[in-house]
Amino acid sequence: MVIVASGRRNRLVSVARRGAALLAVLAVVAGTQALVAPGAGAAGGYVPISGSGSTFSQNAVDQWRRNVSSNYGITVNFSGVGSTQGRTDFRNGQVDFAVSEIPYGLTDGGVLDPLPSRKFGYMPIVAGGTSFMYNLKIGGKRVTNLRLSGDTITKIFTQKITTWDDAAIKADNPGLTLPARKITPVVRSDGSGTTAQFTAWMASQYGPQWDDFCHRAGVTVTPCGFTSFYPTQGTSLIAKAQSQGVSGFVAQSSSEGAITYVEYAYARSTGFPVAKVLNKANYYVEPTAPSVAVALLNAKLHPDLTQDLSQVYVNTDPRTYPLSSYSYMILPKDISSNFNTEKGKTLSTFANYFLCEGQQQADTLGYSPLPINLVQAAVNQVNQIPGATNDLDPNNLSKCHNPTVSPNGGNLVAQNAPQPSPCDKLGASTQCSTGTGGAHETTKTNGAGNQSAGGGGSAGGGGGTSGGANGTNSTGGGTGTSDPTVPGGGAAGTIDPATGQVIDGATSGSGSSADGASAIPVSVDVADNRRQMVLASLAAVLLFALILGPPLVARTMRNRAGSQDGPLS
Repeated sequence: MVIVASGRRNRLVSVARRGAALLAVLAVVAGTQALVAPGAGAAGGYVPISGSGSTFSQNAVDQWRRNVSSNYGITVNFSGVGSTQGRTDFRNGQVDFAVSEIPYGLTDGGVLDPLPSRKFGYMPIVAGGTSFMYNLKIGGKRVTNLRLSGDTITKIFTQKITTWDDAAIKADNPGLTLPARKITPVVRSDGSGTTAQFTAWMASQYGPQWDDFCHRAGVTVTPCGFTSFYPTQGTSLIAKAQSQGVSGFVAQSSSEGAITYVEYAYARSTGFPVAKVLNKANYYVEPTAPSVAVALLNAKLHPDLTQDLSQVYVNTDPRTYPLSSYSYMILPKDISSNFNTEKGKTLSTFANYFLCEGQQQADTLGYSPLPINLVQAAVNQVNQIPGATNDLDPNNLSKCHNPTVSPNGGNLVAQNAPQPSPCDKLGASTQCSTGTGGAHETTKTNGAGNQSAGGGGSAGGGGGTSGGANGTNSTGGGTGTSDPTVPGGGAAGTIDPATGQVIDGATSGSGSSADGASAIPVSVDVADNRRQMVLASLAAVLLFALILGPPLVARTMRNRAGSQDGPLS
C-alpha cells in the first residue's frame, strides 16, 4: 500500500510540474504580447478618448490616431461626421473633443450656432486648401491640368455655367479644346466645414452672384453669407454626404463631367486632379503645402485663435492659393460629467504629438503644416486642459520637431515655396501640362510650348516631366526641364513642388528633400507589421502548446503509471 501511495504521489507531482511548466509558457507568451501590444501604454495612465467632426481634417486625424496607438498605446476614437455635427456632439457632452473649420457663436445660414455651457478653447491643428476635384476627358484622355478663375468657379456652383466648353472656361484654358459636355456640380448634403469655407469665400468675393443663387434656392436671408449646408432646393445639384461621398461620386467612371469641392487630401488619395485657381497676382495655383502656407501668412487671428481669412482671399503673392484655411480642435477646459483629468492627460499627449511630430506628415497627407507661431499658441491651449501633462513649453519648442521651424522663427515651408511657372500666368499663350492633385500624368496641350512626357512625373512620383518653351517644374526621378527661366530649371537643380525645396541634380523620385528641418519621420506601417508578425508567431506557439500539450502529458502519465503499477498486479 505504501508503494501504491508513493506511485500515485509521484504521478500527482509529475502532473503538477507539467501544469506549472505549461502555465509558465502561457505567462511568457502573455507577457511578451503585453510588451508589443498597442495597449501597452495603458500602464502610463492613458484612457480611451473620443471625438467627432471635420472630414476636412479626418485624413490627418486618422493617421495621428494610428501613430499614437502604435507609439504610446493611446486609443483615440474619431467619427468624421462633419464640423456641424461635431460641434453639436461636443456641446451636448457626447465627445471629449471636436474638430471643426467653423467656431461657435456664428450665424450659419440665418441660424445662430449657440455656445456650449462647458468651458472650451480653439486649437489650430492643420492647414489645408479647399480644392476642386473633377472628372473630365478630351478625346478619351483624362484632363489633369484644368485652370479656373474664382468667377468661373462661382458660376459653375451657382449653375450659371453649365457646360465645359463655356467661353469663360475656355478663357482660363487656352491650351485645351474643351468638350461640349454638361457640368455636374457635386455638393455636400451634410453640415460641413468645407461647405462653410467655400461659401464664405464666395460670399466675400462674389457676393451678388452668391446671394442671387441663395434666393433662387429658397434662402431668404440677405446677404446670404456663409453656410455649412449648401442650398439645393430647386436646383439640379448632386448632393452627397461627407468628403468620401462627394469625392467617391466624382471618381466614378460614369461621372465624367462632374466637379466637386473637397479637401486636397481626398483628391490626392483618390488619384484625381484638382483645378488650379487664379489668385490676385493673376497666377493659377494648386493647393500644395507651400502655396497654402504662403496664403495663410495673411491670416489674422482673433484672441481666441479663430481665423479671419479676408486678407488670405486677396493675398497678392504669386505663390498663394486663395481658398486656404485652418482647422480647429475644440478642447475642454473644465471637468464635466464625461471628462476627467485622466482623459485630460491622454488628450494633451495626443495634442502635443500632432502639433510637433505629427505635422511632419501633413504634406504627405495633402495638408500644410502649422507654422511655429500657431504651434506656440496651440501649446498654451493644450496646457489649460484639466490633467494636461504640460510636456511642451511654448517659449522653448526645441523638442518639437515641426517641419516649419526655422532659426528666425518664420515658416520654413512658406519661405522655401517656389514661384509659379510662367505657363501658369494669366494671359500666357498656353498652359502648363503637368498633372495636379493625385493625377500624375501630363495633359498634352494645343500649344507647342508644353509637350507631354512619360513616367507619370509628379510630386514624389517615379518619373519626370519635361517642358518646352513654357516648361514646368521638374518632379520625380526623371529628366527635368532645361529652361533656365523656369523656377527649378537649368543645371542648378530643380524644385520639388511637394516640399518647395531645391534639389541638386537628379532626384530619387521619393519626393523627399533636405531642408534642414529637424524632422523625425514616423514609420507606422513597418512597426504595425512587425508587431503583427510577432503576435502571429506567439499565437501559433500557444495554439500548438494547447493542442499537443495535453495528449503528450496524458500519454506520458499512462506510460509511467503502467511501469510503476505493473509489478503490483
